[in-house]
Amino acid sequence: MTNDYGSNSFALRGETASFDSGRREEARPVSEENSLELVQVSGHIKWFDVAKGFGFIVPDNGLPDILLHVTCLRRDGYQAANEGARIVVEAVQRPRGLQAFRILSLDESTALHPSELPLPRTHVQVVPTSGLEPAVVKWFNRLRGFGFLTQGEGKPDIFVHMETLRRYGIAELKPGEQVFVRFGDGSKGLMAAEVRLADMSLPHSH
Repeated sequence: MTNDYGSNSFALRGETASFDSGRREEARPVSEENSLELVQVSGHIKWFDVAKGFGFIVPDNGLPDILLHVTCLRRDGYQAANEGARIVVEAVQRPRGLQAFRILSLDESTALHPSELPLPRTHVQVVPTSGLEPAVVKWFNRLRGFGFLTQGEGKPDIFVHMETLRRYGIAELKPGEQVFVRFGDGSKGLMAAEVRLADMSLPHSH
């Protein structure tokens, strides 16, 4: 059975503007809970962009996509929601559609690894030639969408693109921040293929 989500105004990533205009809906006081009609829904993460602060859940029962905001995610103790992960939420009807109110469970065992996700067509993919090595953020400009990492004096800087950070659930980097990076040769020098914050759990080796 296939579901047509085309009528859902949130179904496409590009429709950020319609979401932004409704941001006032995203955070509601807990005291409002008693007056809400909450519906328990199971599904999987369609996509979640930590930089944009939201994503969507595809329900198993054929309902339209459900908005998942980062404030709900973080409040319930989760840092990210990877594509394909199984999730159970209590959702509430908002003027723009269903929105996750509370996360009951999130199972990442079915999620796609960030390296399995396709990169945007505007981003150049690099084949890593290093292991996951420690580095420090030299500078990063979120508006320009890129920055550089350093491994110390005498070593070449490592270019890091905003889209690479998004793939690994990182919204931005701050100068002096400790990270782990896997990098390779890009068109203009070394380029990050994977970035992990020093306080993030590192992936298991396969």
